Amino acid sequence: MLTVAVILVGALCVLNLTLTVGVIRRLREHTELIQNAVRIGPPEQIMLPAGETVGPFSAVTEEGVEVSRDTLADETLVGVFSPTCSACAEQLPLFVDRARSFPGGRDNVLAVVVGSREEAAEQLARLAPVARVAVEDHGGPVAQALGVKGFPAFARLAADGKVLASGYQTSDLGVPVAG
Repeated sequence: MLTVAVILVGALCVLNLTLTVGVIRRLREHTELIQNAVRIGPPEQIMLPAGETVGPFSAVTEEGVEVSRDTLADETLVGVFSPTCSACAEQLPLFVDRARSFPGGRDNVLAVVVGSREEAAEQLARLAPVARVAVEDHGGPVAQALGVKGFPAFARLAADGKVLASGYQTSDLGVPVAG
């Protein structure tokens, strides 16, 4: 009886050791993946960088008003969002706050939601009071003109379409506040 117990405990120890070695091997793989992700980091430019000029575009807002590069105000705040993006959900309230205090008000703020209206309903409801909002499919004209490579993407544009600042966080913009 004692021999069986010793063999059973020995077998359990060997099984435990095997599982522990497997877990350690897996943790090393995860550590390597995380280090690679940190090295890669977010894209250097999520959209056109400062100094570049936005390509021509035309879109219709949810209110039926056409917006284009030619209809940009003196300075325009732009935000591009996706309803399936967790970083967009984090940045949306910050964008809404910035838009609320942006010089020129709602007419100088353009929000683009890339996806379906059904998916974007919550974002549309939050953006509509502070921005002109356009919904477009992936690879749509506004996102293409802005050179968007990921979400969220933000920019401040001059009236001539020149990018004054851009980034993947609203804090990258140095957005002026209405006085």
